[in-house]
Amino acid sequence: MESTEQIPFIHIQPARKWLSLDVGELWVYRELIYFLIWRDIKVRYKQTAIGAAWAILQPLLMMVIFTLVFQYIAKIQSDGVPYPVFAYTALLPWSFFSGALSRCSASVAQQANLVSKVYFPRLIAPLSATVSGIVDFAISFALLALMLAWYGIMPTWGVLALPVLLFLALMTALSVGLWLSALHVKYHDVGHLIPFLVQMWMYASPVAYPVSEIPEKWRLIYSLNPMVGVIEGFRWALLGTQRPDFRVMAVSISCVFALLFAGVIYFKRMERSFADVI
Repeated sequence: MESTEQIPFIHIQPARKWLSLDVGELWVYRELIYFLIWRDIKVRYKQTAIGAAWAILQPLLMMVIFTLVFQYIAKIQSDGVPYPVFAYTALLPWSFFSGALSRCSASVAQQANLVSKVYFPRLIAPLSATVSGIVDFAISFALLALMLAWYGIMPTWGVLALPVLLFLALMTALSVGLWLSALHVKYHDVGHLIPFLVQMWMYASPVAYPVSEIPEKWRLIYSLNPMVGVIEGFRWALLGTQRPDFRVMAVSISCVFALLFAGVIYFKRMERSFADVI
């Protein structure tokens, strides 16, 4: 007797509406997101001599270089805080942001074999690449805790805002990375642009210097850079420096989410051709 049970059939086709985001589909494929995040972490430290210690070594070496150049040569002030911990507190969120942006921007191009053969929501690639850096951040934060204890610095109640500030850094990386990842598939020149963009963005952020070094008339425009609020927020929460202007941060957050919304729309429109041009 033949079975009357029918095999389910799924028809995959491009969305016809110009504003069809289907973000809810990410929840259906949540296990794939977990797998890609875990794979990215494993691949990053596979066959390395010191393993996860690279997450500490990079910001630590940059802190040493910044201390030699900006404290002893350029004589940059550090708001009354020992410069090494002043610089490392900024390098912690910056390293998370720069790594997330770089991975997010190259995520789709690096998943060429998967994108061209298997269907899954393409947003998963940049999203998982961005989130995977949280493990590195947690490892690096352990060294910062030791530095705070060494210098006898007691964090303020503002530490409660650290998850929000970290989330803002993540959203900033994702909002820009979505645009770059879609462009990277079609224009491979974007891969050469990303390191230059990250480097220029670092000098446009108060990583090696305090915001007080910026002339007063330019601070409002300067603070529209979302990473300014993130870095100053970290220093305020952990070192007790001047509190960031939350009104300016509100404008920055609005800009980030507007850019993120537009980036998702652009990414979804461009993903139709990913498998053809990748």
